[in-house]
Amino acid sequence: MEKIIVSACLLGLSTRYDGKSKPSISEEQLKKLAEKFHIIPVCPEIYGGLPTPRVPSERIGERVVMKDGADVTENYSKGAYETLSVCQLFGVKKALLKAKSPSCSKAEIYDGSFTGTLVNGLGVTAELLIKNGIEVFDENDINLLIAR
Repeated sequence: MEKIIVSACLLGLSTRYDGKSKPSISEEQLKKLAEKFHIIPVCPEIYGGLPTPRVPSERIGERVVMKDGADVTENYSKGAYETLSVCQLFGVKKALLKAKSPSCSKAEIYDGSFTGTLVNGLGVTAELLIKNGIEVFDENDINLLIAR
C-alpha cells in the first residue's frame, strides 16, 4: 500500500500553534484515505523543536517570525528536513498538508503582518518536499486525492 504523510492537525491531533486541532478531514474521507494509503502523521513545527501551544508564526520571504518578533526560521527549516527524512525513510511520495501554514501550505501563506492577509507562497516544509519530488496536497484537495 502506498504511504502518505498527513499533517497531524488535520487528523485531529492537538499540534497547532494554539494547542488545538484542526480536523479538516471528515471520518468518511479519513476512512477512504486509509483504504488507499498507509497514513503517517507529521508535524514539522514539533519536529523543529517548537512547543505546543506556541506564539503564531508567519513567513516573510525566507524567514519565519513569531508574532512577538522571535525569528524561528531555524526551527522551521529543521522541521522541514526532519519531515523530508520521514518521507525518505518510508518511501513516501505524497503529502497531505495544512493549507495557509508557514510550514505546510502549498499555495497561500500569511504575509508576515499578522493581519490575516494571504499572499501566494509556499510553507517551508511544502517547498522542501516539492523540491525533492514529493507531491503536495492540502485539505482542499482531499477528494481529488481520494479519487486518484
